[in-house]
Amino acid sequence: MRKMTRRTMLDRSARFAGAMGIGLPLFALNADGEAALADRKLKVVVAGGHPDDPESGCGGTIARYSDLSHEVVVLYLTRGETGIKGKSPQEAGAIRTAESQKACEILKARPVFAGQINGSTEVNAARYDEFRRILEAEQPDVVFTQWPIDSHPDHRVVSLLVYDAWLRMGKKFDLYYYEVNSGAQTQIFHPTHYVNITPTESRKRAACYAHASQDPVNGFYGTYHEKMNRFRGLECGCELAEGFVRHCQSPAAAVPGL
Repeated sequence: MRKMTRRTMLDRSARFAGAMGIGLPLFALNADGEAALADRKLKVVVAGGHPDDPESGCGGTIARYSDLSHEVVVLYLTRGETGIKGKSPQEAGAIRTAESQKACEILKARPVFAGQINGSTEVNAARYDEFRRILEAEQPDVVFTQWPIDSHPDHRVVSLLVYDAWLRMGKKFDLYYYEVNSGAQTQIFHPTHYVNITPTESRKRAACYAHASQDPVNGFYGTYHEKMNRFRGLECGCELAEGFVRHCQSPAAAVPGL
């Protein structure tokens, strides 16, 4: 074992505080203070109401997980069927599905579609069961979903579906909430945890730009998320970051690296 001086220890602490997701189960430090993958590969699910929600709220974090060889599933509640002006629901759904697949390729994630319809999403007993079965099939260690206090009803729906599944699955996975278009959509969001996305923001941007039908440059990314990345970075002491709220009853001890 190499001898570690106080200066070396402080330097490494500073570097790894910036490199790691602060408080998220990304990777641990070994006995020498070097970055080490978790003892086992994690299954991470990121759920969103529409194509582009997981990418804009969690794209940098998704890239960090996938770069560490963890498996990431992006679970879209809808295919964005009413999200393109002048297009029929079928046409819009096909276009936005293709955009989602391209975005997931960039982030090295696997897309899954839950089968609800943009603008007509439902919360009822059948939908709770349907969504829970999707998560049970994936057996996730960590799930990210949208913050429930949000101006868009589809965002609220996916949040409730994930929360219900978490309860009915015995709170077996770590549950985190993320933000999108804060101020206009996500409201009163105060992160408990941050991930430094400075190394992966370019891939997050590329994944968001894959959703060309949504005009990301002048819309959700250029108007909101560029500023949000910088602001969350200021809050946690790095250049660019994503912020999350962790449910305090999450089984943190069961997830390596947290």
